[in-house]
Amino acid sequence: MSEKSKTFQSNPMKEIRVEKITLNIGCGTDQNKLDKALLLLKTITNAKPVKTFAKKRIPEFGLRPGLPIGAKVTLRKDKAEKLLVALLEAKDKILKSNSFDDNGNVSFGIEEYIDIHGVKYNPEIGIMGLEVCITLERRGFRIRKRKKMKRKISKSHKITKEEAIEFMKKKFSVKVEE
Repeated sequence: MSEKSKTFQSNPMKEIRVEKITLNIGCGTDQNKLDKALLLLKTITNAKPVKTFAKKRIPEFGLRPGLPIGAKVTLRKDKAEKLLVALLEAKDKILKSNSFDDNGNVSFGIEEYIDIHGVKYNPEIGIMGLEVCITLERRGFRIRKRKKMKRKISKSHKITKEEAIEFMKKKFSVKVEE
């Protein structure tokens, strides 16, 4: 083991953890589908989802600013990690390498919500998929969000794609394919 990797293991500031997971369903202009999406997210997470709204006018898609076009819910801490295990099981714990970005975020889609362990088919909802976004962080990342004296995170403290892949392999036993 190299000297540098020993330092990373003994330094608690270098530990990676799950900050939050965000579940998102895009519905477009179909309000019936939006109601189903809100019900689905409530069923999966037992948390209150919020609507997302269009910010730009795109006439080809029938979008205008302020029009509700999707639903999302964000979970943090223990609730996030418990649900994340079930969501990864729905993907058979296999993720593609392009699901990871260079800033320590992981995103993947679930084609049918009935693949998630513990969620049963609801005839009111029908068959619907969702997107899952996982945000990873280290201790000290608060400096970019705090109100006073905001700072950027140094390059050496940011989470790289390789570190995110290693974290997911160790913590959640995920296999990463090319």
